Amino acid sequence: MVENKSSLTRDLLEGIKIVWLDLDDTIWDFHANSRVALRGLYDNYSLSCAFPTAEQWIDCYERHNHALWDLYNRAQIEKVYLMKERFLRPLTEVGHPKAEELAARFDKEYLDRLAECTELISGAISLLTKIKEHGLLTGILSNGFVEVQHRKIRNSGLAPLIDYIVLSDDIGVNKPDGRIFRYAESVAGVTADQCLMIGDNPVTDIAGALNAGWRAFLFSRNGDTAASLPAPVATTLDSLSEIF
Repeated sequence: MVENKSSLTRDLLEGIKIVWLDLDDTIWDFHANSRVALRGLYDNYSLSCAFPTAEQWIDCYERHNHALWDLYNRAQIEKVYLMKERFLRPLTEVGHPKAEELAARFDKEYLDRLAECTELISGAISLLTKIKEHGLLTGILSNGFVEVQHRKIRNSGLAPLIDYIVLSDDIGVNKPDGRIFRYAESVAGVTADQCLMIGDNPVTDIAGALNAGWRAFLFSRNGDTAASLPAPVATTLDSLSEIF
């Protein structure tokens, strides 16, 4: 059962020293920024020959990318395979004659375009500022790739408000594996009961954090339910402004 609260109370912050946040779609608007980058590829490479509209191209890519990331988060495929296949699959699906050539080119260009996008989730800067004002540390805990995550944080103006950055690439282990949570604790010099996790993914962020002995808050801006959460109770939020 999921407990809903309109704000974090003093009791919920008791003993917390660091607030860890997922990056993509928690404070950095991956959904919006990715679509800008994908539309850029569509226009730059005249993909209308295979996809009549940019929306069809984006939908096809997102379907394959989502499936691959699900496998990656469960450690069933490697990063290199994901990066190769996420563009090859949609291009192959529509029979693009240059699928192999374009897929090899697209991944780097997509990441470069993505890193230049700066759209944040509403309330992200305010939240990080308030966390710091409460005397707490901040950290990013992300399964994203090192090639782009640091650039996203820097280019979007988040860097001055972040104390620690821990990426799955750092140790080759993805959330929800408990080892990445232990690694984050060691980096920040804290214990499990001093950590709070805020993230949008019920499995990788929330279940992972709860199983590691952290407190956790599910950010669900689309009103999604958290039915897949494990037995420990988590708090759900539909706006970052609810936290403080």
